[in-house]
Amino acid sequence: MKIGFVGLGKMGKNLVLNLMDHRHEVIVFNRTYEKALEMKSHGALPVKTLKELAENTGKPGSRVIWLMITAGTATQEIINELIPFLSKGDTVIDGGNSHYKDSVSNAQKLEAKGIEFLDIGTSGGLTGARNGACLMIGGKKETFRKLEPLFKDISVPEGYAYCGKSGSGHFVKMVHNGIEYGMLAAIGEGFEIIHEYDPAMDQKAIARVWNHGSVIRGWLMELMEEAFRKDPSLKEFSHVMGHSGEGKWTVDTALELGVPAPVITLSLLSRFRSFQQAPYGGKVVSALRYGFGGHTNTKTGPK
Repeated sequence: MKIGFVGLGKMGKNLVLNLMDHRHEVIVFNRTYEKALEMKSHGALPVKTLKELAENTGKPGSRVIWLMITAGTATQEIINELIPFLSKGDTVIDGGNSHYKDSVSNAQKLEAKGIEFLDIGTSGGLTGARNGACLMIGGKKETFRKLEPLFKDISVPEGYAYCGKSGSGHFVKMVHNGIEYGMLAAIGEGFEIIHEYDPAMDQKAIARVWNHGSVIRGWLMELMEEAFRKDPSLKEFSHVMGHSGEGKWTVDTALELGVPAPVITLSLLSRFRSFQQAPYGGKVVSALRYGFGGHTNTKTGPK
C-alpha cells in the first residue's frame, strides 16, 4: 500500500521504517526537507510540498495520508493545507497525541468534504513505533476495516483495537497516558523511599527482582533496571519531570465527567512540584520517560 506520511520526528521516523519493513511504499514530507531527504536511503520517497505528497500517494479517492506531528496548531495547519489536494474517498490519519475534541472537530471538517478521518492513539514509545506499536483507533468502522491490514502490519500481536466513533482513539490514548502518569509517579516515589532509607542499596538489583515474578513486573521495571545499570545514581537525569499535556487533559476530562481521579491528579501535580523542588523521585520518572520515549528535555547528561 502507498502511504503519504507527514512528520519525521522520533516517532514518525520509526513508524516510517516500520511501514517499509512491511513492504508499504511510503512518501514522506517534513517541514524541514532535509529530514525527508534522510529517509531516501531507507527506501522512502521524499517530497518538498504537500501537493507533491498527495500527487505521489496514489489515485484520488483511495489515498491514505498519515500525520505524526505536534498536537494543536501544527496539526490544524497541516490538515487545512492538505484539504485542497485531497479528494472524496481519501483518508487522513492523525497518529499524534491530539486532544480528542480536536479530533472530533477535524473529522467533521474532513467528512464535510467527503474525506475520511481516523484518529489513532499510538503507544509503545520509540521501540514500539519501530518494531510493533500499540494502536487505539477511532473513526468510522468501515474506514477502520478497510485499513485494518495496515494496522495489523505495524502493531505487536493483538496490539490494535477499534475504540469507536471519531475522537475515541485519542480519548483512549489520553486516559492511557493519565494512567501512565500515576504508574510513573508510584515507581518514582517507591525508589525515593528506598533511596532515603539507604542510598547504598543496589536499586538496579531491586528493579531486576521486581521484574521477575512480582506483581509490579513489566516494561517500566525493565527500563528502570537499565537506567540504574547505566547510571546508578541517576546523576545524568534532572529532577524536573516534563509533561506533554495528556495527563492534564485526563484530569480536566475527569472533572467534566464528575469522575474522581485522585491518583492521576496527584501524579500531575507532582510534575508541577518538580519544577520548584528537587525530589529524587523526579529523577526516576525522568529516567523512565527517557527510556520509553526519548524525552531528552529532562536529561542533563550526555546527548
